[in-house]
Amino acid sequence: MSDVDDRSILPVPDRDEPGPTILDAKDPAATFPAIEPVRPPAEAPNVLIVLLDDAGFAASSAFGGPCSTPTAERLAAGGLKYNRFHTTALCSPTRQALLTGRNHHTVGMGGITEIATSAPGYTSMRPNTCAPLAETLRLNGYSTAQFGKCHEVPVWETSPMGPFDRWPSPGGGFEYFYGFIGGEANQWYPALYEGTIPVEPDRTPEEGYHLTEDIADKAIKWVRQQKALMPDKPFFVYFAPGATHAPHHVPAEWSDRYKGAFDDGWDALRERIFERQKELGVIPGDAELTARPAEIPAWEEMADDLKPVLARQMEVYAGFLEHTDHHVGRLVDALDDLGVLEDTLVYYIVGDNGASAEGTTRGTFNEYFMLNGAADMETVEMMAGNIDAFGTPEAYNHYAVGWAHALDTPYQWTKQVASHWGGTRNGTVVHWPRGFEARGEVRTQFHHVIDVAPTVLAVAGLPEPKVVHGVEQRPIEGVSMAYTFEDPSAAERRTTQYFEMFVNRGVYHEGWTAVTRHSTPWVMGPLPRIDEDVWELYDTNTDWTQARDLAAEMPEKLAELQELFLEEARKHNVLPLDDRRVERLDPETSGRPTLIKGSSQLLFAGMGRLSEASLLNIKNKSHAVTAEILVPEGGASGVLVAQGGAFGGWSLYLHEGRPTYCYSFFGVRRFKVAADAPVAAGRHQVRMEFAYDGGGLAKGGGVTLYVDGENVAAGRVEHTQPLIFSADETADVGHETGTTVSDDYDAGSSRFTGTIDWVQIDLGEDAGDADHLISPEERLRIAMARQ
Repeated sequence: MSDVDDRSILPVPDRDEPGPTILDAKDPAATFPAIEPVRPPAEAPNVLIVLLDDAGFAASSAFGGPCSTPTAERLAAGGLKYNRFHTTALCSPTRQALLTGRNHHTVGMGGITEIATSAPGYTSMRPNTCAPLAETLRLNGYSTAQFGKCHEVPVWETSPMGPFDRWPSPGGGFEYFYGFIGGEANQWYPALYEGTIPVEPDRTPEEGYHLTEDIADKAIKWVRQQKALMPDKPFFVYFAPGATHAPHHVPAEWSDRYKGAFDDGWDALRERIFERQKELGVIPGDAELTARPAEIPAWEEMADDLKPVLARQMEVYAGFLEHTDHHVGRLVDALDDLGVLEDTLVYYIVGDNGASAEGTTRGTFNEYFMLNGAADMETVEMMAGNIDAFGTPEAYNHYAVGWAHALDTPYQWTKQVASHWGGTRNGTVVHWPRGFEARGEVRTQFHHVIDVAPTVLAVAGLPEPKVVHGVEQRPIEGVSMAYTFEDPSAAERRTTQYFEMFVNRGVYHEGWTAVTRHSTPWVMGPLPRIDEDVWELYDTNTDWTQARDLAAEMPEKLAELQELFLEEARKHNVLPLDDRRVERLDPETSGRPTLIKGSSQLLFAGMGRLSEASLLNIKNKSHAVTAEILVPEGGASGVLVAQGGAFGGWSLYLHEGRPTYCYSFFGVRRFKVAADAPVAAGRHQVRMEFAYDGGGLAKGGGVTLYVDGENVAAGRVEHTQPLIFSADETADVGHETGTTVSDDYDAGSSRFTGTIDWVQIDLGEDAGDADHLISPEERLRIAMARQ
């Protein structure tokens, strides 16, 4: 069916053939057309989209940056660089926009999934009126696969029970998926899925494991198999490593290549990058280097005892990006070895937003300090004492804001700040030897990530679908970039584009931009009223970098563009503007569904990979955890239930047979309470009760352990994490995966050697049963209440 008449309705309707009238199949007249599976037009190329994470415009050496990226340079030498390509300033929104060809609010992704609300532009739910590119290609005969990060699944749908309509496979149109669900991953200990099935890495970091290498291996294997078994089908591969999002994890041999390279600080680095960018022609010769905002400290203002730590942060990041590019190169080499690189449209997008300023002005050894609003608890001495561990499995590190600003040179601001190019402009390379003759050239036409999908459809000779799975589709909002491939001077076809993230907002129109910064990524304080925001005006036809604010000189032009922003905002579900952050983490406040309701949750042995949204929230409140277990003769050991990991979390387990509770406070301190005697053979209830001190967030509490209702140990947890244990590590029953909360065991030795009948978590009034036991009748009552 490669000669399909109408591809605007997908799946392509089966042809109705008249019923056969010949009695005998051996009759020469009993002939029928051969079965022909759906295939795209003969000239449709393979497609590879590489999307890096949190890499700014100036990070890659291909765009003047300090991080060596020979793969990006090689593809650019054989293709094109785009120096006015834009993203949304944040990961989930950029990814959903890329994969659908629609603006991020149009597809409900006005923020990351963890802060979704019930407002139409912010639900995190892709409407079925906006089918993803992968599904369109699959239904037209492409083989499709995704590797790496997926941060587009609504948090209440991230449990092992799904539903999977919005997972990459099957709902997102990818026939194969290998990667992780969420905003970030521990590169040494990722929480992986193959399709919708949780899987574990095949080796440890000590044995050489790293996530980027792993997904490259899987992508290479998949492409080879696809071409071996289906050589007549083109493929669509979406390769989205978790790199270079924090934590910045990389083998030391890669980071050590940059020893001493950043000792003179981020201001000097910014100057070097700026000159190199002019030499490469990725910015005009008359471009101005924008001033460093007052909110970002100068290098000379940093304490001398902190500077070696800061320099090491950047060395680790640079090695991380080079390491990532190396593994992208392995995938590109595999395509070349298969003889298909010449006819593969490659998009190498260096970042889904600007460089990340989420590491605070000093950087961090464990970013969960910052994510819990506790950055001030991490001292210089603490970081300096761990300087050699940055980037290793012992760290969950992020660099300082000054480095992020430098890696967004020559522009203002960083990730999250959608008002300025530092948050939204990302260097992009396009390579397709069979598709265009231009080599090693720069394209300056203004484009946006929503323009990738229509470009792919255009070069594949496929129409935009009008109906998918019986649902009428909303028109794609992007425009094809194919017109730029051979014509560097072609008039740009994207003349208007709005931007908004955390109420940092603006609009581009025919070279002019009107913008306003409402919030600062690393500042958790009070915000101004939205109607008090100060707007800026730039003519980027003559001011490439948004360096000269014309708002005071041209108020009428500013007013015109402010009205245009509102028009675009109304059109694409941007309104109402929402600058809440911490408040939106609460499902009840934000109006999104919550998977677990009530004050009690029952779990069973073998359950695992439970995200924080899949478990009752025990933070900042009293609670109890009870496990009914069967201990064999000779005793038992191992985890009963654990949540989080080494960098924050809790675990209830038997250590040498003794009931033990461990609370890891940011990995800096472990609070343990343990019984003196092991649990005897037989059936028992092991219970932990936590009596929260109250009086606000992040307080401590008393811990009491019981066996069959008898008090066997008591102690205290002096501090708790108020908002999040982990963005990537999960909860498990009967074992613990990834890094471990306690140092009494590792993942390999964590499996409980007895039998777990059930585990129950109780909050509030249910947490303090007078006899410290849960009877069968009580469990039944609670279970019935949940129905």
